[in-house]
Amino acid sequence: MSSLDSKVIAVAGASGPAGQATVRRLAADGATVVAADIDQQRLDALVDRVRSSVPGAKITGQVIDLLDPQEVHDWADHLEAEHGHVDGLLHLVGGWRGSKTFHDSRLDDWDFLHDTVVRTLQHTSLAFQPALLRSPAGRYAMIGAAAAHKPTAGGAAYAAAKAATEAWTLAMANSFLKETTDADGAPTAAAVILVIKALVSPEMRAEKPEAKFAGFTDTADLADHLAALWDRPAAELNGQHLWLTAR
Repeated sequence: MSSLDSKVIAVAGASGPAGQATVRRLAADGATVVAADIDQQRLDALVDRVRSSVPGAKITGQVIDLLDPQEVHDWADHLEAEHGHVDGLLHLVGGWRGSKTFHDSRLDDWDFLHDTVVRTLQHTSLAFQPALLRSPAGRYAMIGAAAAHKPTAGGAAYAAAKAATEAWTLAMANSFLKETTDADGAPTAAAVILVIKALVSPEMRAEKPEAKFAGFTDTADLADHLAALWDRPAAELNGQHLWLTAR
């Protein structure tokens, strides 16, 4: 039996390259997957592809505006009421803006990233934290960035946004440590940061077969690492940076 059997896992940003690979992997391992995206057409296409490629896949799609905090809270409450438990929220919402030099940095890039990267993560973490506390194996995962640990001159807005989301996630991890300990004092839920340089999908490799994509993480490898979060005790994972690229 897979460690994901009977698990109910929500994936935010499901129609992106990382989300597609992750949803497919989770469904193949037997999880009940709730794929969320703001675009109905992309979401329907994803659900259809997964059902075609994974016989018996337990997957549904949910259109959600992650910038609407009440909508996200209602979604989390509905999932727990419907399934009896929610065991994971994988936050795979991305976005990038940058400039050639530090002086050329645009504050409207920061505004965009603040909403797309920071606000969406704040909303999913706050909405799902109570349900993950109640799960015997709650997991919250986000995709961090090597750039947050070593910012470049032209990537100030992106690095700052990713650093903010990592700090927020570490605060969530601390809440799990304080509020979900078992009889041995270990947390039963975990918030984890998977750190990458950038992602590369099969489509990107096909478009540029000569490119090396040095240090990039394949979306399939990311999906494997996310699925494996339920193979390890929460105490080993909570508050950790799992580096999938060179430090």
